[in-house]
Order: sequence, then C-alpha cells, then structure tokens
Amino acid sequence: MEYSATVRSTFGTDYWKRANEAMLRKIFAEFTREGLLTPTEIRTVPAESDEPTEEWIRYVIRLTDGIEYQFDAHQRALGTYRVRRASIIRRDGLAGTEPEPADDPIQFLVDAQAYLGTSQTTLARLLREYYNTLVADTHVRASKDNREHESILDLPYAMVEGELEGHPKYTYNKGRVGFDYDDYHKYAPETKRKRTLSWVAAHENRATFTSVAGISQRELLENELGDQYQAFRSRLSSDGLDPDDYVLFPVHDWQWTDSVIQLFAGDIADDLLVPLGEGPDTYLPQQSIRTFSNVSAPEKKHVKLPIRVLNTNVYRGILGEQAEAAPQVTEFVQSILDDDPYLRTNCNLVLPGEIAGVNYEHPKFSQLEDAPYQLHELLGCVWRESVTPSVDSSESPIALAAVYEDDFDGTPVVAKLVDRSGMTPETWLTEFLETLLNPILHCLYRYGLVFMPHGTNVVLILEDDVPTRIAITDFVDEVAVIDRDFPELIEKFPEELRDDDRYTHSIVKRKPPILLCHRIVGTLFDGVFRFVSDALERTHGLTEAAFWQHVRDTIENYHKKFPRYEDRYEAIDLFRPRFRNYCLNRNRLLDHGYTNTNTRPKVRHHGTFPNPLAEFT
Repeated sequence: MEYSATVRSTFGTDYWKRANEAMLRKIFAEFTREGLLTPTEIRTVPAESDEPTEEWIRYVIRLTDGIEYQFDAHQRALGTYRVRRASIIRRDGLAGTEPEPADDPIQFLVDAQAYLGTSQTTLARLLREYYNTLVADTHVRASKDNREHESILDLPYAMVEGELEGHPKYTYNKGRVGFDYDDYHKYAPETKRKRTLSWVAAHENRATFTSVAGISQRELLENELGDQYQAFRSRLSSDGLDPDDYVLFPVHDWQWTDSVIQLFAGDIADDLLVPLGEGPDTYLPQQSIRTFSNVSAPEKKHVKLPIRVLNTNVYRGILGEQAEAAPQVTEFVQSILDDDPYLRTNCNLVLPGEIAGVNYEHPKFSQLEDAPYQLHELLGCVWRESVTPSVDSSESPIALAAVYEDDFDGTPVVAKLVDRSGMTPETWLTEFLETLLNPILHCLYRYGLVFMPHGTNVVLILEDDVPTRIAITDFVDEVAVIDRDFPELIEKFPEELRDDDRYTHSIVKRKPPILLCHRIVGTLFDGVFRFVSDALERTHGLTEAAFWQHVRDTIENYHKKFPRYEDRYEAIDLFRPRFRNYCLNRNRLLDHGYTNTNTRPKVRHHGTFPNPLAEFT
C-alpha cells in the first residue's frame, strides 16, 4: 500500500487537528467578512495577558435545525475579523447536547448548508476542495515541525514558494481538483519535489511562437536547453522529420497524461505533436502550481505551463491569446520603466517580463467558441524572466506573501525582519511602505496603469533585512490601464493592444478609475497589509491606527512629490470612504458554483467595506 507510513506519521498526530481548527477560524473570519455569516454579539470576554487585545466579543451564529456556533473575535480594519484560537464551540439545541469545542470545518459547512443558501450539489463538490486543502495544510504543518532553528528568510528564493500557505482569503486555497494523492506529492509546491520538465515538438502549422524583439526561438531554446537542444533536433531528424518545421516547448507531466495524449492523439499520430523526452534542468513549482522556477540555473527563465486543474477560482490553463500577446504586453510595460527616471533610478523597479510564448490550439475545440474555457487552454507555454539576474549579491529576494506568514518557529516573518534589521517597527514599516507603494503609485498616477500587487506577484528585495526595492512579476495577465487618455499612457500604449481584432478576449483591460483603485485596495490593502498589520500588532504592539496612518502618509508624501497630478489624485481616489467588497468564497458558494462557461468566472462584489485610510486617519 503506497504512502501508508507517510499517512500514519502525518495524520496520526495533532497536525490534522491543528489544520482543521485553523481552517474553521478562517472560515468564520472570511465568511463573516463576505456577508455569508451574520453573527450576533452576546457579550464581551476578557482577554488573557498574552493576547493582542484587551477584550474579545463573543458572537453566536444560529443555524437551522437548532444548531448554533459561538466564537470570540475582534473586529479589525476593512471589515475583517480576528477569530480567537480555541474559542469556537458547537451546540445542537434540538438534541439537547451541551456546548462542546468545535474544530471540524467540514461539519460546520454541512451544518450551515441551508443557512448559507448553497445547493447540496455545490457544497458536496466544494467539500472535496476543502478536504484537499486540509490534507495539504496538514502536510505543511508536519514539514515545519522540528525546524524552529531554521528560517524562511535564509532559504533561496525558489525554495520559499514551497513554505507558503496559500491564498490568505480563499478558505479552500489548495483545492486542486484533478490531483490525486500521488499527484499531490509530485506536483504541489509545498512538497518541494524537484523535477525535470518534459518537452514536445509542435509543427509550425499548429503552434504559434511569439517573442520580444531581439530574441529568436533558436536563441531562447539554446539558452534554456544547452546541448539538449541539438539532441532534440537530432531526434526529430532521425524520425524523418525536419526540425526547422517544429517549435519546441515543455509540457507539464500531469497535463501530458491527463489531457494531451487523449485529446491530441490525432496530432500525435500525424507527427504534428512529437514527444521528445526530458530537459536537462530541474525545477520547483510555484504557488500557482503551473509556473516553475529553474533551480539548476536560477538565472534562467521561469516556465508557465497549462494544467487542467481547478484551484481557487479557475482552471490553471493558459489562454492561447495571452500566450501569443505576452511578449508585446511585456514590451509595452517595460518601455514605461525604461523611459521613466523615477521608476528606473529612484525606485529601481524590476519588471520580469514574459518574453516568449507558444500557443497550440486544439483543432476541434477551437471550432466551438462556447466550449468551456479550460478546453481552450490546454497546450502552450510562456517563458518569464527570472528576478535572479537583477538581484545583487548583497540582496535577498523573497515573495511578499512570505512577509505576513509565520516562520518555522511560529513567529511572523515580518516580526523577524524588524528585529533582525535593528530598526524600530515604525522605521522599518516606513521603508517597507515607501519601497512597495512608490512605484505602484507612480505607474497608477502618471500612466493610469495598475498591476495586481498581491502576495505572490510581488517580490520584496531586501538588504540587511530592510526592503529596498521590489519586482512585480506575472503582470501580463492582470495589468490594466485607465479608460481615459492620459498623454503619458497614449504615448506608450500600442494601438493594436487597445483595439485588436486578433483577440476575442481583452488582453490589456481598460478600466474606470474606481476599478483601478479596487485592484490596489483589494489585492494590496486587503490581501497583504491587513495581515502585516495584524502581525505587527501581535508582536510589536503597533496599532492598526498607527499602521494605516503610515500607509496614508506614504501616499500623501508621493502626492507632494508630484503635485502636477493633483487632478488625477482626485479622480483615482484611494482615500474614498468605502470600497466594494469582492467576495472570493461567496463566488463559489452562491454566484458561480461549478458552472462551465466559455470564459473564466468573474469575482462578484457584495456590499462594501470601510477604507482604513479614511477610517483611522
């Protein structure tokens, strides 16, 4: 029986219980924030001396059939909640049972099905994602055990991805529908299993290769494959095929056996798609599970490969149009950096671009415009620049998401950075916010251009544990520009990216000012800052009010540096009192479920939340 020893050693301890209790607290916090739960205050509860608040509020949620849950929580900025550890209790009123400690998130979801208003069919399918997440979370806890003398901060950049705990707001953030337990061990980032990539050759009648100016297909592949490039070409020649007629690219091994062999069998039979074997380098998967970092040669490209696995909100494929357009979007965004002295010199911003891509359309699904979108995202590749060549020997890059997570000894990483730097929390926070916000604000106000700066898209570059600059990665799919004609934008924005009939889907999206604000508030304020603030309050006593005042001060200081954009500060207003609440968990439970459509599901909003820049300042 495979994995019997692993299963017993991992699940036969308290790791499983700890993972369940943490997930249940997260469900209560995020569901309440999204309006899925409406708890009622009962009373105040005194806090222990080592807790980061003077008192807690005891809440009750009364479900159908007489079941109720109680928990202690403290309301925080952005309409969020910090739920107290080991405070959740369950009582079955109809059965007349006494309240008992609750640490079973699956049972809570079953109890709350009618209350939540989700269908039993949707919930049953979603429970699989929760179970998968719990299994992964249990392994994460087991892997961190007995490593209290180590630190995430001392790991190589590519290794940090395997220590992250996933999206901070999705409660089923490792659902990975499509992976079995064996696949989990092979391909999940937290298992940290290094692997080579398998390569295929695609006939140029089927595959489209695009790249930035100055990089040919041959140059790229020789750099990535070394001597193996000629070996692959020789293999094609020995099969009677002309290697000059083919485009070479890697394919995810899971995708190869799950989708490519079965769905592209005709092309394989006709030598339009030829398996070549393994490449020479080893890689580690990133949090997205479809992108790989080269650990044999970290300066080489990251590789993004489609994989028909459902994780969080979407299948992790690659839209062919985006693969083809990626180099042009990269050239557009990098041209802004190259020609802007403030971004290039003052901020020393790094923008690792997607410099080449391959799109291989399925010959039959491509004729069905309304086929589920994941069937249009089956085969292709994108090569993205690594941040490593841009980092000096005195610098340490780390994913922004790592900053708000706990280190192996349970201490928040941000707290360790503050302590190791020798700075006061306020001084370190000032450096952190200026480093992070100034380039983002400059792109927003000068060019009307905004990224999605969430925890895994931003690399924080440290020197002596102090943030000095950032890199923004994976921007091609998510960059958006204002729907107004800022002269600085129009000068750079290629006409074909503005209105290009080649693409059914918008590649560079044009958005009104309020939606540009939402991209920063929703991903950075709500997805990063709220967790950093919580960690600094728990460890260093830095209050929420002080934290958000620092954020506002940083933005206002930028405004003072560039007074000529005053009218834009009013139009793109990050200080407005409230913002829409885009609800990630509600989207699956109530809005979209598991409906198959020809486009990726949009995250909908429900209600609003208070802007801490207006609330605390």
